[in-house]
Amino acid sequence: MSTKKKTKVLSKKKGKILVPKWKLFRAKEPVLSVFMWGINHTVDQLLHVPPPGLLMPDDFKAYSKVKIDNHNFNKDIMPSHYKVKEYCPNVFRNLREQFGVDNFEYLRSLTSYEPEPDLLDGSAKDSTPRFFISYDKKFVIKSMDSEAVAELHSVLRNYHQYVVEKQGKTLLPQYLGLYRLTIEGSETYLIVMRNVFGRKYGVHTKFDLKGSTVSRAASDKEKAKDLPTLKDNDFLEQNWKLNLPPEAGKLLIEMLTSDTEWLTRMHLMDYSLLVGIHDCERAAQEAANRPVEQNSEESGDELAPTPPDSPIPSTGGAFPGVSGGPDLDDEFYAIASPADFEKNLIYFIGLVDILTYYGIKKRSATAAKTVKYGSDAENISTVKPEQYAKRLVEFVSRALN
Repeated sequence: MSTKKKTKVLSKKKGKILVPKWKLFRAKEPVLSVFMWGINHTVDQLLHVPPPGLLMPDDFKAYSKVKIDNHNFNKDIMPSHYKVKEYCPNVFRNLREQFGVDNFEYLRSLTSYEPEPDLLDGSAKDSTPRFFISYDKKFVIKSMDSEAVAELHSVLRNYHQYVVEKQGKTLLPQYLGLYRLTIEGSETYLIVMRNVFGRKYGVHTKFDLKGSTVSRAASDKEKAKDLPTLKDNDFLEQNWKLNLPPEAGKLLIEMLTSDTEWLTRMHLMDYSLLVGIHDCERAAQEAANRPVEQNSEESGDELAPTPPDSPIPSTGGAFPGVSGGPDLDDEFYAIASPADFEKNLIYFIGLVDILTYYGIKKRSATAAKTVKYGSDAENISTVKPEQYAKRLVEFVSRALN
């Protein structure tokens, strides 16, 4: 009798070990399930290999690939056949280090919970979202086409060198990992980047600025959205200014000038300066009007942002904080308005969409628009990289109050 009882207990324990909940990678669509599985697999592989002391040319061509066939575990959640390819693993591991992103933090943010479609992005409501955001709002996952992937590869070595030079303090997108997922024969390229907008502070107003004034206004359809993406002419017509502390304003122009000079050397253009604005008074009013949950015991904390399950290490920011201002710890792209300014605002400012090469296609567009717009041609968005960079820096300089 005692032997039978023993066997029963052992079989129960074995059953519990076989299905660990944290490896389920539940997601609404297969591409996200495979993405989460791929992040878990690739980061786990890297954690067992010490980082190289020096990156070699071959590291910028390297990749790791895993193929899964007849996958039976979590069959109701994961596809049966898929492949995950990670590009330049050691390069992106080093970039994460330069940007102060810990590998465990990266793993936890992207695999603890399913990434959600980014509601701040206009394409998120389409049938196939192009942007996803991690549950803690720290990282953005963006789909790319093969042309953009090729362009990123062509500038990656120079990009890495520039990031190291600047010790990670740049307005350029923070590229943290590049992957190709193949599911049932269909390929999807995904790039992981740090989110420009804050984790703790919602954005109330959003601008996509190029320094151009020709056809640069949000459409009526766009303006009807809850959070429209406004453009250069909207910024000017609504008399917006960037009300920054003098030191932060000076640093912003220095960083923007340096970054756009690098983009010019790489023959890149058509990028945007993404500006998000958080209004602290408006946020407090919204929080006060929000119904309080009956089961909440911490009634005094309604105005505070909801933290993730456990603290995430701080990585600092690109700009100095304001004494007595809002908590911008770990908000890399954030700048608070001066303490003596009439409104308490937080600006989130970073460059996006930098991978457009000024080649034959763009040169042809420049020529065609020059003929079309005549004397106003210098204000079109498609211009030479040198002119594009200079115009954007001048636009932002004028916007500083």
